[in-house]
Amino acid sequence: MALTETEQPFNGQTYRIGAVARLTGISPDTLRVWERRYAVVEPLRSEAGTRLYSAEDVGRLTLIKRLVDNGDAISHVAALTLVQLQERSRGLDLMPIADAERPPCRVVVLGPTLPTLLTQDGAPMAMLGEGVELVGAFEDEHRFHAAMADLKADLLVLERATLQLDRVAQITDLFTAAGAARGLVVYGFAARAAVERLASQRIVAKRAPVDADELARWCAALRGSERAPPPETILDGMDLAAPIPRRRYDSATLARIATASPAIRCECPHHLAQLISSLVAFEQYSRECEHRNADDAALHAFLHRATARARATMEAALVRVVEAEGIEL
Repeated sequence: MALTETEQPFNGQTYRIGAVARLTGISPDTLRVWERRYAVVEPLRSEAGTRLYSAEDVGRLTLIKRLVDNGDAISHVAALTLVQLQERSRGLDLMPIADAERPPCRVVVLGPTLPTLLTQDGAPMAMLGEGVELVGAFEDEHRFHAAMADLKADLLVLERATLQLDRVAQITDLFTAAGAARGLVVYGFAARAAVERLASQRIVAKRAPVDADELARWCAALRGSERAPPPETILDGMDLAAPIPRRRYDSATLARIATASPAIRCECPHHLAQLISSLVAFEQYSRECEHRNADDAALHAFLHRATARARATMEAALVRVVEAEGIEL
């Protein structure tokens, strides 16, 4: 079926072959061969004959590339379903290390029922296993946002009764805010497109119920992980799957720093606060462009994360300056 250049199937973005190549690490020539010989995906076509790939196609191709890089023949994995690809690729980026060196897996749960199942009288139950620490269990999203800066979660478990495609962006924002290395969405009923969209962003969606034993198994897989992404998620040295660094300073605090009187005649606090505010603004701008512009999605994903890293670096510098100047916040 031919689409106009502006049409977007599945109520989501489409990507041209160049953007897909940058996002997955598969060259355009290789991608064409895989499509022709093995039917790895079936992209739509614009009226001009341009290949248009969905976000689900990108997620599927990323998993296939990971498996091929780890020794699987393309002919053996091309026909696997998305679920089979996820199962087969799970654990490929985990590096075992000595038990004594493994930090505990820090779990945060947000949802209507799991917090009650995993806590007793407000305290975490000792049922998640050795090396697993339940650092937060929230039924209220406002309380979660208020506490998330101190949680330092390794695994965020988000519980949803339903999972629809138009809610995926909201869900990914929650994982970004938490800074978790891995994400698990537990749902009652879901649209398949929503599950596949989350998978393309390395967030696993699993139908309820999920008990404490299963969460413990997830944490066991996380323990010992260097949290390094597979090579195909690196774009010019930028980890596209890594959590976005959380903000150290909100806008009101930056404004106070910018107008504070330093102990010595130095304009650095003022300039740094302004610079960070500008980076925050461009971070938001590039994030919005990433969701609107299908052709340049890979570039804007890179810009979003690059700006976030730059902002985090300058925030760390501002911490030192604030301490040196004796500015009270």
